[in-house]
Amino acid sequence: MAEPIQITRSISIDPAEIEESFVRASGPGGQNVNKVASAVQLRFDLVNSPSLSEPVKRRVAALAGSRLTKDGVIVITSNSHRDQPLNRAEALARLVALIREGAYPPKPRIATRPTLASKKRRLEGKAKRSEVKQMRGRPGEE
Repeated sequence: MAEPIQITRSISIDPAEIEESFVRASGPGGQNVNKVASAVQLRFDLVNSPSLSEPVKRRVAALAGSRLTKDGVIVITSNSHRDQPLNRAEALARLVALIREGAYPPKPRIATRPTLASKKRRLEGKAKRSEVKQMRGRPGEE
C-alpha cells in the first residue's frame, strides 16, 4: 500500500483517491508526440473524498473553478514536459497546492478608514483633474 500524500500537518489524502490517465500531448515534439502518451490527466473526486472536511471541500471547489466537473471531480491536465513521470509529478503538485490553498480559511478583512492625508490627496487630485477638464472647454466671450 502506498503512503498517504501529505497536504498539511493535519490533512493527507490516500493515493487510491487519485486516478491518472495518460493521453497524447498536443503541440510540438516531432514524431515522439504521435507515439508516446506523455500527457497526464489527473482526476480527484472532491465531493466523495473521505479525507477532506466539508468546509475544505467548499473552499477547494471555489478555487478549482473550471477544473471542477459537474460531478464534483477535479481534473488537472499536465503536458508541459516530454517525460511522463515529470508530467505526473507536476499534476500531483498542482493538486496538492490547490488543496493546501483551500485547507486554510481566508483571513477576514478588517475594514479600515482612510487617513485624513489620503482624503486630502484624493480631493486635490480631483480638483486638479477638474481644472484640466475646464480648460478644455470652448473659450468664453471676452
